[in-house]
Amino acid sequence: MSKNNVWSVFTSTFLFLIVLGSVALMIPGMYKGSLHYIDALFTSTSAVCVTGLVVTNTSNFTLMGQFVIITLIQLGGLGIMVLTTSLLLFLRGELDLKRRIVITNLIDVYALSEAEYVLKYIVLYTFFIELIGAILLTFGFLMDGHSLLSSIFYGVFHSVSAFCNAGFSPFDDSIIGMNWLIKVTIMLLIIFGGLGFYVIYDLHNYFKKRENRLKRLKVHTKIVLITTAGLIIFGVVILSILEHDMSLLDGFFQSVSARTAGFNSVDLTKLTNISKFALIILMIIGASPGGTGGGIKTSTFAITLLSIKNILKGDNRITLFNREIHYINILKSFSITAMYIFVLIVATLLMLYFYNYDFMDMLFEVASALGTVGLSLGITMKIGLAGKIILMICMFVGRIGVSALFLSLVGYEHVSNIRYPEEKVILG
Repeated sequence: MSKNNVWSVFTSTFLFLIVLGSVALMIPGMYKGSLHYIDALFTSTSAVCVTGLVVTNTSNFTLMGQFVIITLIQLGGLGIMVLTTSLLLFLRGELDLKRRIVITNLIDVYALSEAEYVLKYIVLYTFFIELIGAILLTFGFLMDGHSLLSSIFYGVFHSVSAFCNAGFSPFDDSIIGMNWLIKVTIMLLIIFGGLGFYVIYDLHNYFKKRENRLKRLKVHTKIVLITTAGLIIFGVVILSILEHDMSLLDGFFQSVSARTAGFNSVDLTKLTNISKFALIILMIIGASPGGTGGGIKTSTFAITLLSIKNILKGDNRITLFNREIHYINILKSFSITAMYIFVLIVATLLMLYFYNYDFMDMLFEVASALGTVGLSLGITMKIGLAGKIILMICMFVGRIGVSALFLSLVGYEHVSNIRYPEEKVILG
């Protein structure tokens, strides 16, 4: 199976799950009242694409409806192909070579021989972290005065939603006013889900084989960890300086949540425009490759930034941790960033064409959808059919990835071995 066929199957599977989820949400007893199909489709898209934007409060769904939503989040967070193949692994014990190649292309593991083990590790790691998170959150909700059964349900729901970076909450005000244990646990779940399975798997191997001094963390892991820490600090500093009424914990929480998750512990409509723009930057950058969040990804941002710095210095190479980054990675980082910004601009202009809102607020809403974040300034609940369709497309593109979606549509082209003479072009 060729790479473009792999991504076509991957894209089609997500579309199928979105439609299936929307039909399930339309079943009588899933919603308290009457639900329009477009709203069911929007909710399903947001859940599968682990975004968290809603056109109707999640509390309006019944317990069964909320169960459908959290199931869609879990499937969308893990990735349909990864989850399905993992189940086959547990049932059959092995994959043939063809399926190994397909899954290796999908999760981009470092070695073909590791594909089966990595898939098992991804699923076990996911459910283990979510279980620990659910237990801690259950205690947190008990501290807030909820009953045991309600606390367990809220704990499981928020644990899955946080780890998958979805941002869905059964509460209309997200987690505003909740205690420190809930906020810290959700924040850690967001980080663990957003780091990416590649990083977690690499860290696992590093500490498991620490007696082997030749074993090093991969450059990718180091880039992700440093960039993630830097972005969190950036967000905290901006919010601490500009939002005097915001606590340090809420500053950390919003800095972490803005990149991928969409939970909010403060009223975002009261933020200054500079704070909103800082959050937009974080939403555009997003999570890390192999994680459950969207955006251009932390490694793409880091490589693009370092490339710009080196190019301005007259050096077209990037060396990190005594390793030279391949030029293909540099070109891909610029391509992904350019395509992403292009989609963001077009979608924002389309939304402004249909709706008369402040530019910054509309950019915030679109960046949240495209980055599969889920933070909202209240616009999403007020828009009509055109706006819902635009944001659904943004969420889908953001979850699949702009480059992956492009490849699924046009496919790979055969690279010619013919080389032509080089010539410089005047730029700038």
